Amino acid sequence: MTVHSDLFINRELSWLEFNQRVLDEAAETGHPLLERLKFLAITASNLDEFFMVRVGGLQLLAREGHRGKDASGLSAAEQLGMIDHRVRKMVEDQYACFHDDLEPALAAAGLQRVRADTLDPVQEQVLEQIVEGEIYSVLTPMAITADQDCPLLIGGSLCLSVRLSDTADGTPRFAWIPCGRTCPRILTLPSEGGYAFMLLEDVIAVSLSRFFPGEEVLECVPFRITRNADLSIREDAAADLLEGMQQILDARKASHCVRLELADEADPLTREFLQDLFDVADEDVYPIPGPLDLTGFFALTDLPGFDELKDAPWPPVASPAVDPRISLFDVLAETNVLLCHPFESFDPVVRFVEEAAVDPDVIAIKQTLYRTSRDSPIVKALARASELGKHVTAIVELKARFDEARNIEWARRLEQAGVQVIYGVRGLKTHAKICIVVRREPGGIRRYMHFGTGNYNETTARLYTDISYLTSDEELGADASSFFNTITGYSQPQKFQHLEAAPIGMRERLLELIESETRRKRQGQSARILAKMNSLVDPKLIRALYEAGQAGVEIRLNVRGICCLRPGVEGLSENISVTSIIDRFLEHSRVFHFHQGGNGRTFIASADWMPRNLDRRVELMVPINDRAAAQRLVEMLSICLADDVKGRSLRGDGGYIPPPLQPVATGNGTTDTRGSGGRSQRLLYDEACEALRRQEESHRTVFVPHRAPGHESTEA
Repeated sequence: MTVHSDLFINRELSWLEFNQRVLDEAAETGHPLLERLKFLAITASNLDEFFMVRVGGLQLLAREGHRGKDASGLSAAEQLGMIDHRVRKMVEDQYACFHDDLEPALAAAGLQRVRADTLDPVQEQVLEQIVEGEIYSVLTPMAITADQDCPLLIGGSLCLSVRLSDTADGTPRFAWIPCGRTCPRILTLPSEGGYAFMLLEDVIAVSLSRFFPGEEVLECVPFRITRNADLSIREDAAADLLEGMQQILDARKASHCVRLELADEADPLTREFLQDLFDVADEDVYPIPGPLDLTGFFALTDLPGFDELKDAPWPPVASPAVDPRISLFDVLAETNVLLCHPFESFDPVVRFVEEAAVDPDVIAIKQTLYRTSRDSPIVKALARASELGKHVTAIVELKARFDEARNIEWARRLEQAGVQVIYGVRGLKTHAKICIVVRREPGGIRRYMHFGTGNYNETTARLYTDISYLTSDEELGADASSFFNTITGYSQPQKFQHLEAAPIGMRERLLELIESETRRKRQGQSARILAKMNSLVDPKLIRALYEAGQAGVEIRLNVRGICCLRPGVEGLSENISVTSIIDRFLEHSRVFHFHQGGNGRTFIASADWMPRNLDRRVELMVPINDRAAAQRLVEMLSICLADDVKGRSLRGDGGYIPPPLQPVATGNGTTDTRGSGGRSQRLLYDEACEALRRQEESHRTVFVPHRAPGHESTEA
């Protein structure tokens, strides 16, 4: 790869800046308290995955002496050094937020963390019952010696290292108490008001005499390891992909340790003992100045009875385009339906598959499944359809990272129900979001499709912003059938008439669309590109955007996470702006609009602009030719790009600028707040509510009489 460090921001450092923006939300006093705690827990969860996947892979490259550089000009070793510096500052900020701000505020609001020295007699009595019934009978201490093989600990799980009195010859004695995943991290204690709780590790620490009767305990400190999860299967050598993926899951349990976290008060003797056992270098040890694994505090954010400490709910609203009294197939035979989740309900997508499963006119269903919920109604509907004699094909991606086990289980259940299950495509991940329903109607065979930017997961559809497009467009239907036949058979990859697919042409089509805007601008025409995605990494697309911007094309990008493009740099990207939105819903939709001289082309896609999506995944980009739907998407893009409350602007050096504070009049004078009300998620939710209100109001003005059977009106 040709390196041009002045053109590209390093992707790992860009990701860490994304996580910093999430952490900034935890520090934002304008949020309700438990929402701030949730943002803090999210930053910890994000860091866990970052170390498992990105740091684990870089460590392997560095250990192998890999000298290649990324597009920003950094080697694996150099990236690890910069990551280490940035993460340590982030951890410091996390715990400053927790100790100095959130924990005192939680206590003041009635959510009190109890320590051993603050237990009252009633709490002590209850604690004894908890220890005896829920902890001592479940957890098992393990004696550990330096000369034994390291016991297999689950990566990411909390463990306590207990140092007992030395042996007669002065050898230190250690025992571990793995907390596993059975005992809850947050343990409820009685309280006269509010909610009192104690952390599991603190409960164990005050109960050590129960685990080690008659022993002198010198030290008890929590620690946690993170294992490398950047493991992949050699598909060319795997006779059975299902079995091969199970082996990958087993291998993760014993993969090398990429990070050791332990309490910062740990004795150097304990630290050295753990480092030796796990073969961890000094730079991979993170002393933690507070409770390890802040993800455990997610449990507090769902407590009942503290609604004033949470966001007011924004329940998804029904789409005015979908009448629940009419079959979805009748609706789609007449019109296309665009849904903006989670502002509009995901129910029509679930209903689409459930109706197809029991509709006697449906003869086939074909669907991709990447990530699903634990109790997926869509998967159940596919199984039901097969049991009713319909031809059902499911492409279940077994290689969906961290969802492999669930997908293996769903694949087995679907096979038992008679579904034709395809385990993705060899060498690629199937990440496209598509479902086809084939129906026999009086006019002949008709295809109905759902295309989406997000997963077929009704749970995350309430938390992520995504787009669904339901249609019976014949041309898209022909392409959709060809897409499935290409994947499920041995057909050669092909270009489609309207759809664009990765890895066989999506990047080329995007380059063509960008270059078309460049040519038009050079010819004196108006030119503009609006795009919304999760990540922008691909060097070829970034270079094309630079060239378009230098030609004068207005380029406005909404990139939630990683962005390797440097905007606003003189002589390079003055005409390019990048906005990132972090708000109550995770921004996840991919929408692209190209002005095309006034004949705009608008697309939705399952793919981000990253090499992994464009080269190593099966993805789809879908043209939205319905004029009203396309216009709505462009309006949505404009709202997101104008967000002056939650939108932050990317600088050319990789940092982000928050919206400027603006004075707002209050009863006590003025106060400073972000923006002037242009919070995109709030605006989009209000828009969805207003559309439904208008529809309901219009229905109330129409009088439809009930008639006796056989006397229905024949008036037109």
